[in-house]
Amino acid sequence: MRILLVEDDDRIAGDVARALDAAGYVVARAKNGEDAWFLGDTEDFTAIVLDLGLPGMDGLAVLKRWRGSGRATPVLVLTARGSWSERVEGIDAGADDYLAKPFQMEELLARLRSIIRRSAGHASSLATIGELALDERAMKVTLGGAPVDLSPLEYRLVAYLMLRRGKVVSQQELVENVYGQDEQSSNAIEVLIARVRRKLGSKWIETRRGFGYLMPERVA
Repeated sequence: MRILLVEDDDRIAGDVARALDAAGYVVARAKNGEDAWFLGDTEDFTAIVLDLGLPGMDGLAVLKRWRGSGRATPVLVLTARGSWSERVEGIDAGADDYLAKPFQMEELLARLRSIIRRSAGHASSLATIGELALDERAMKVTLGGAPVDLSPLEYRLVAYLMLRRGKVVSQQELVENVYGQDEQSSNAIEVLIARVRRKLGSKWIETRRGFGYLMPERVA
């Protein structure tokens, strides 16, 4: 899952990026409002972590422009501003959640998981399809109650498809959200899909020729 991190402070950005990477996310970063607005408006992200105190265009202005252009990507706002009126302004501008600095990294990850689940129409951190279960908090996948040994790339693939179960996901979308770059060939995704199928069984990931891949909502 691809996350846009908008933070001008290098130390904070480094800490957050490392935590996101360790949690299985692919991270892109912007340091100022103009770059953030452009990336968020022209590229697809699973969610955005947005600092309000940015150089140039501030975070609220960026958020309002995204929402004004129809961008519905979930946004978690980070800010040193702590008054209730500023929190209300952020929510009214279209933020999905609000976290004041300083914060604990575990809370940031929990809030991020929550807004991603809500945007996908899920309420729990545990996603299941029959015997297959994904625990986002523990970053574990089990099949029939037994843990499945997945590499970080394999976990990202399974998590992305499970949270979009019932929807066809294109190869390009998987490349961007699993590898974090578009230089990978479609063959890389095909190889990764084949590896996961060997571990889970072929019935869990369907191929839709010319469209992409789908994890069904129910498996017989």
